[in-house]
Amino acid sequence: MTGKLTALLAGLLFGLGLIVSGMANPAKVLGFLDLAGAWDPSLALVMAGAIGVGLPAFAVARRRRQSLLGAAMQLPTAKGIDRRLVIGSLLFGVGWGIAGICPGPALVLLGAGQVKGAVFVVAMLAGMLIFHRWARRKQADSRSPSGPRPSGSGR
Repeated sequence: MTGKLTALLAGLLFGLGLIVSGMANPAKVLGFLDLAGAWDPSLALVMAGAIGVGLPAFAVARRRRQSLLGAAMQLPTAKGIDRRLVIGSLLFGVGWGIAGICPGPALVLLGAGQVKGAVFVVAMLAGMLIFHRWARRKQADSRSPSGPRPSGSGR
């Protein structure tokens, strides 16, 4: 129960931070991304602040085997840049640039009852489902003795 309460409080604090910083406001985000127009650099300070808090926290976390609540530390281990990371980053960036919303602020907007948040979350979940099915199909094809099937094979 303590872990769930801590997660809830951390999520509420994160959401409040997104609201206070303006990161949940698509117009403010698009102003930050509009380098050729009326550029709003204020979100760069928000990002710098997040990095300033995150770097020392991750440095401490790397040296620990357990979290403060006693759970095993589960930090990312991948360090390489591969095709999948680059394509995912490009898709994320394009979506962020078009909508002015990314997943965290989308959940804040959804919680606030804003339609754009609901539309974004539904589109995000649809994209995740499509990727999951594609990855599962690709994995199954790589395991099959006949190898990948040609497109249009009815699958």
